[in-house]
Amino acid sequence: MAEVTRLDSSQPDFLQRLDALLAWESVSDSTVLNTVMEILEAVRSRGDAAVLEYTARFDRLEAGSMEELELPRQRLQQALEEIDPELREALEVAAERIRRYAEHQRLESWSYTEEDGTVLGQQVTPLDRVGLYVPGGKAAYPSSVLMNAIPAKVAGVPELIMVVPTPEGEVNELVLAAAAVAGVDRVFTIGGAQAVAALAHGTESVPQVDKIVGPGNIFVATAKRMVFGTVGIDMIAGPSEILVVCDGQTDPDWIAVDLFSQAEHDEDAQPILVSWDAAFIGRVAASIDRLLPEQPRAEIIRTSLKNRGILIQVRDEDEAVEVANHIAPEHLELSVENAEAMARRIRHAGAIFMGRYTAEALGDYCAGPNHVLPTSRTARFSSPLGVYDFQKRSSLIGCSAEGAHVLGKVASRLARGEGLIAHAMSAEYRVRDED
Repeated sequence: MAEVTRLDSSQPDFLQRLDALLAWESVSDSTVLNTVMEILEAVRSRGDAAVLEYTARFDRLEAGSMEELELPRQRLQQALEEIDPELREALEVAAERIRRYAEHQRLESWSYTEEDGTVLGQQVTPLDRVGLYVPGGKAAYPSSVLMNAIPAKVAGVPELIMVVPTPEGEVNELVLAAAAVAGVDRVFTIGGAQAVAALAHGTESVPQVDKIVGPGNIFVATAKRMVFGTVGIDMIAGPSEILVVCDGQTDPDWIAVDLFSQAEHDEDAQPILVSWDAAFIGRVAASIDRLLPEQPRAEIIRTSLKNRGILIQVRDEDEAVEVANHIAPEHLELSVENAEAMARRIRHAGAIFMGRYTAEALGDYCAGPNHVLPTSRTARFSSPLGVYDFQKRSSLIGCSAEGAHVLGKVASRLARGEGLIAHAMSAEYRVRDED
């Protein structure tokens, strides 16, 4: 029988207990911190030589030069051509849907001209070069390649460099095929903190990038956190989460497996059900017990449910919305009759899946919106990865003579008020004499 914590919103300590279960700290211990700091400094100072040493040490992959660790573009195309035709079709369908959705996200430059001829606006440009980290070996996810690479290419990024470890030379053909479909420009078979360091600082062979995106283990996440500022990063993601709000009218087996779909990621994943139908919560619990033994990753799911799973009974639909907004989940399934109306009341969620037929798993692979989402309640202030994460905005300001005259006087007064006299004089030189 699966152990899952049950909470009732009528309990006086409900919020305290809920917050305790939601709490997640992805804190690196001193061993991880010290190791990553050593790797970053070694790669920054010694370049390729350090990357080769760490690749041999951690991935047990000996190479005489970085050239041996870069895959040619034709190798990616070969992987695409040789994988199962049905898998290739699935990759291409998913890629097209992700690309079509991303096209709607592209920011455009704009400007307007004031009456005196002053031009103000915003110029949007893509990043020059982006690094994509992809976990390697057997636990590799081609869907992550598509979700990270395609928005960058839609944004207009000219060069996308993928790093993917190949422990003991083990290459994941699906990952390479996904890279071909997504338009990745260069691929290095390196991983870990050393790959992040190479992308952030550049080496003789790996060019420095402007931003690093993509998931990784605790060493990768720690390295990304440490190089932020030298380069941009997407986010520091915590364990996967799903919150299902259900009115009790959906098949409980569906809901149970929806919870499994995130719990199977790892033992720290968090599956949550919220309903105002107590009997339905009981039916879902029964479905969990019946279906769990059939799952190939049953022990991981069981541990996730025991440690971080929650079945929450609320008073009504309004309270369900309040709880959902408080949790600010990565994935939010609204398995209710009028899901679109409820969605309009949601302020904090990474992705909202509306209706009984919209399984969260569709969003992971092929619906179109990005599956790189804010976790650990950060949906309160952050958004899914998108084209806009690979674009920059520059302000445009072009004063006419009349505009410089009018604005110069305003700027002069404010600058002198702040005691910045050179600022004031710079503006005043452009103010015309008035008789």
